[in-house]
Amino acid sequence: MKGHSLKIRLLWVGTIVLILALSLTGFGLTTLFERHVERRISLELDTYITQIASRLSFAPSGLPQLDDKLADPRFKKIYSGLYWQIHNETAGLSVRSRSLWDTQLNLPVDSPGFGKVHIHTTGGPQDTSLLVHERRLLFKSPKGQQVVRLLVAIHLDELKKMSSQFANEVLFSLLSLCLFLLFAGWVQIVIGLGPLSHIQKSIAAIRDGATTRMNSDMPSEVAPLANEINNLLEAQENAIEKAKHRASDLAHGFKTPLTALRADIRRLRNNGEYDIANDLDATSMLMQRQIDRELTKARYRDRQMMTNVKILPVIDNIVATLTRTPDGERKRFQIDCKSDLQIQIDVDDLADLLGNLVENALKHAANELRIKVYQTKQAVRFEIDDDGVGISNSKRNVAQKRGVRLDQSIAGTGLGLAIVKDILNAYNENLELSSSPMGGLRASFQFPLPPDYMV
Repeated sequence: MKGHSLKIRLLWVGTIVLILALSLTGFGLTTLFERHVERRISLELDTYITQIASRLSFAPSGLPQLDDKLADPRFKKIYSGLYWQIHNETAGLSVRSRSLWDTQLNLPVDSPGFGKVHIHTTGGPQDTSLLVHERRLLFKSPKGQQVVRLLVAIHLDELKKMSSQFANEVLFSLLSLCLFLLFAGWVQIVIGLGPLSHIQKSIAAIRDGATTRMNSDMPSEVAPLANEINNLLEAQENAIEKAKHRASDLAHGFKTPLTALRADIRRLRNNGEYDIANDLDATSMLMQRQIDRELTKARYRDRQMMTNVKILPVIDNIVATLTRTPDGERKRFQIDCKSDLQIQIDVDDLADLLGNLVENALKHAANELRIKVYQTKQAVRFEIDDDGVGISNSKRNVAQKRGVRLDQSIAGTGLGLAIVKDILNAYNENLELSSSPMGGLRASFQFPLPPDYMV
């Protein structure tokens, strides 16, 4: 599930941290910009006041007037957002810039100290708010000293507009940076977690039998994990090997007593003790089946021994062994298998599969049996045919049950097909029984082709 993905978790945490960091960065940059603009405008307004003060003169009536116009054209444009106003407190007369048109700036009711800049806000034309810088100065004139208040004001919307434009540009830049950093973070996460994917693939390869150990050549952070997995695999193999040895020892330990017991059973039958002999015979057969079953389980439980096994040498060994038996000497073997054909399996499991099926076919064949192995598009198929009487459809499922012998006249334990079925189940494959073109029974199964294998 995505909610349990380590990559998604890391990406979510990185995204949250990144958004918080960039948000704080955007807020900080906007605040710094606003302060910078305010200082810049304050310096600009103070410069205008200085220019006005240097060009100020008075008419005989005491009316203030400027000897020269200020250079900024906004003072001449009506309601441009930049204004000046001069008020002669001594004469009670005022003049203002053309940009104020018919509006008089309201002065605060206070008396700031001479020469100091007084900053405040006030209402402006068209219901606007203005930032005002004011200085109260003392001038000499033909009529004596004049107390004059010089004001320069700027529309506060100009500050807000510049701050808004800057914030929008910063937002676009930070969003672009955020997307880039998220992509870079995702790439970093994928690369950083790459060794975990390698571990996953290595474990899958071990499970499928392509390898028996993980490669320990990994980054130092995950190398201990790979080493621990390898140690666990080694311990598991040792435990399985010991279990196989104990099962084998158990089987050999029971072999002699069971042989002696069968000899006693024969003597009982010769002496006419048929009931006791039959009971002992059933008990000994049950013991033999249990031993064979545990030996088989100990074998196919170990999936770590899977390798690419060539099939023809295994068949040749089985046939070579069976041809030395009385049944094998009297019957013909047909082998149809390419020399380089192979599957991925434990070699002992393949020997058990083919050995039980070929031995079963040999017991029921009249004159010959055939072992055919061939490759399809995605698998290798095995077919073992005999020319015996075969098995009817109704009895084929029964024949695969453990301990069942359809023909009591033929010696055996009834475990051959059941063992084959157990081994195939361990590899997620099935045994198929059908009528053979030779007249008897066909036993068939298949295995997938080894990875990257081409015949």
